[in-house]
Amino acid sequence: MRQYGGSPLPADERPTAELSVVRPSIEDRPTIPITAVTWPLEQRAGGPPGTTTAGPTAAGAPGTAERTATGGPADEAGSPPGPDAGQPVSASGPDGEPAAELTGRRRRRTLLVGGVAAAVLVAAGAVVTTGYAYAGEVPRGTSVLGVDLGGKSRAEAVRLLRADLERRDDIQAPVPVRIGDHTGEVLPAAVGLAIDVEATVAAAVDHRADPLSLLFGSRKVAPVVTVDPERLDAELRKIADKAGQRMTMPAIRFDGTTPKPVYPKPGRDLRPEDSAKALRDGWLGGKPVVVPLVETHPATTAEEVDRLVEELAKPAVAAPVTVTTELGNVTVDPAAIAKSLVLTADKAGKIVPRIDEKKLRSALADELAKVEIKPRDASISIQNGKPRTVAGRSGRQIDLAALGRDLLTVLPKPDGRQVEGVLRTVEPELTVEDLSKLGIKERVSSFTTRFTGGLNSPRSQNIVTIAGEVDGALVMPGETFSLNGHTGERGYRQGYRDAPVIMDGKLVPGVGGGTSQFTTTLFNATYYAGLEDVEHKPHSYYFDRYPPVIESTIFWPDLDFKFKNNTPYGVLIDTSYTSNSVTVSIWSTKVWDRITTEWSPRRNITRPRVIHLEPGPSCISTNGINGFTQDAWRLFHRDGRVVKREKFTWTYQAEPRYICGR
Repeated sequence: MRQYGGSPLPADERPTAELSVVRPSIEDRPTIPITAVTWPLEQRAGGPPGTTTAGPTAAGAPGTAERTATGGPADEAGSPPGPDAGQPVSASGPDGEPAAELTGRRRRRTLLVGGVAAAVLVAAGAVVTTGYAYAGEVPRGTSVLGVDLGGKSRAEAVRLLRADLERRDDIQAPVPVRIGDHTGEVLPAAVGLAIDVEATVAAAVDHRADPLSLLFGSRKVAPVVTVDPERLDAELRKIADKAGQRMTMPAIRFDGTTPKPVYPKPGRDLRPEDSAKALRDGWLGGKPVVVPLVETHPATTAEEVDRLVEELAKPAVAAPVTVTTELGNVTVDPAAIAKSLVLTADKAGKIVPRIDEKKLRSALADELAKVEIKPRDASISIQNGKPRTVAGRSGRQIDLAALGRDLLTVLPKPDGRQVEGVLRTVEPELTVEDLSKLGIKERVSSFTTRFTGGLNSPRSQNIVTIAGEVDGALVMPGETFSLNGHTGERGYRQGYRDAPVIMDGKLVPGVGGGTSQFTTTLFNATYYAGLEDVEHKPHSYYFDRYPPVIESTIFWPDLDFKFKNNTPYGVLIDTSYTSNSVTVSIWSTKVWDRITTEWSPRRNITRPRVIHLEPGPSCISTNGINGFTQDAWRLFHRDGRVVKREKFTWTYQAEPRYICGR
C-alpha cells in the first residue's frame, strides 16, 4: 500500500479497487518531440523550498529508470523522456553533481513539461467545445415557444419557426381580454397582433453565452410580438366603452355671442401604449390579458379655461373686425366670429384656439360675395347630338387660412380690430383638358317614360324641375351618384308643387309628386348603361307606365336612388322632356355591347279590396291594382354572348280600390 506523506491512510479511506499502471500502445503514444528545459542554478541544489531530495543511489537501484527513444514512460511517475534516454543513470551527473540532485532536476523538468502538455490538451478541448457550442448561427440549447433552433443557420431557424407557427391554432385564435369588470375578445388580424419571426431569430442569434453553459444548458428566447396600438385601441374601446370613465374635455362654447365654459374633469381610460404592452406580454400566456385603465387628466385646467374666457372669448365677440382688400372691405361681425372661433380641446385635453375656415366662409357668404369672384369649372353638354366642352374660368378669393391667423391676433384687443385680406387667384377644379381624358364620346343608353296632363299640370312641372336639376351632372370614375344628394330637399322653396304621392298605402296630395317617375327613368338609363346599382326601392303598388321590378320611387330624405360609375370613363347625364314624356340619356364610352332584360311570369297574385274614405280635398279615388311577385334578370352581352346575369325581385302589394264616400 502506497503511503502519502509517510502516513498510512485510515482504513475507511483506503481504495477498494486495485489500480494498475496503464501503458499506451505504440500507436497511441505522443509523437510530439519534447525538448529539455534547464532550471536556473539556484534551483538545482535541492529544488524549491519545502521539497525533499532523495539520497544517492546506485545505477539500477530503486528510484532509477530507463527512458526509451520513443518517450514512453519507464518509471512509476510516468516521467517523459529526457536527453539521456536509453542511458543508465549514475550516482553523479556529468559535472559531478550528485545523482539525487540530477534526479530532482529531471523530476522538475517532468512536472513542467507535463503541465505544458496538459495545457495544450485543455486548449485543444476548449477549441472543440467552443466550436460545438457555437455551431450554426443560433447558439445550441436555444428554443422559441418550444421550437429548438439551436445549431441552425439564421435562414433555417426562420423557416423552422415560421412553419411551426403556421401549424399552431392559438396564433390566430381570438384573444380574451379583461378591462375592469368587462371582458371580451380581440382578433389578432384585426389589431396587427403577430410574431415577428425575423426579429425573434435575430434576438436568438445575438445572444452569446460562455461555451460551457451553452454546451450543457438551455435557453428560452421570448418571441418578438408586434401590434398596432391605434387599431388595438379602437377594438378595446368597443369592449371598455363603459368600463372606464372618459375625461371631461375643457371647452368654451358660444350661446349666440355669449361664451360658456366647460370645465375639465379627470377620468380613467385606456392608454394605447400600455394596452399594447399588456397584449404583447400576455398574448400567449394562456390566460385572459388584463388591460389596465389609467387615470387621465386634461392638459388644460379649469383656471386656464377661466383665463381664456376673460382674455379671448369675451373680447373676441365684443366688436366686429374689418377686413380690408383691394376690392373693398368685409365686416366680420360678432355672430360670424362666434360661429367660426373654435375653443375645444384636442385629444390631450389642450385648448388651442383656431378659426374654422369653412364656418367662417359660410358665416360671411354675403360679405365675401362683395369682393370675391368664384371660379367656374369647365363643363360638357350635349349639343346637336354631340358632346361639347366649354372652358372654365379662374376666380379670386380671400385667403381664409391667412385671414384666420390674422384674426386670432386682433380678437383679444378692444381696439385696432382691423386686418388686411389677401385676394388670391383660384383655378377651376376641372379644365377642358381634364374633361377630354374622361372618354365621354357616345350615347351609351337612353330611356323614356310618358306622362299625361301636359306640361301645365303640377305633376308634370315637378318632373321638369327635377330633370333640369340633374341635366349635365358629371359622375367621375369610381364615384357614387345620389339623387337626394344632388338635388337636396325638394320643397315649395325649390319650386316643387303639390301632386299625388303614396303615403301610408294611399294616394294623397304631397309636395314633389311625380319625381318618382323621373327617378324610374334615371334608374333605367343607368341600368341599361350597365352601371352598378347601389340603392333603389320600387313602388309599393305597380303602375303600368313603368317596367315591372326595374323601377324606383324616391322620397326626401328617407328614400334615395344611388348608382356607382364602375367604369374607367366619365358619365354625363343628359335629360330632356316633351309635353308628355321625359328622357334620360347616359353619355360615356361603351363597356358592354348591349344590356337586355328577361322577366319571369308573375306569381302570388293578390286582388284589391274596396275601402271607403271620407270625401274631401285629400281623398283620391282609385280603381285598384292587383298585387304580385316577379323576377327580372339584367343580361350583360359581349362578343355575341351573355357574360353576366343579375337578378332583381320585387313583390307588389294589391292597391285597394279607394272610394270617396259611401
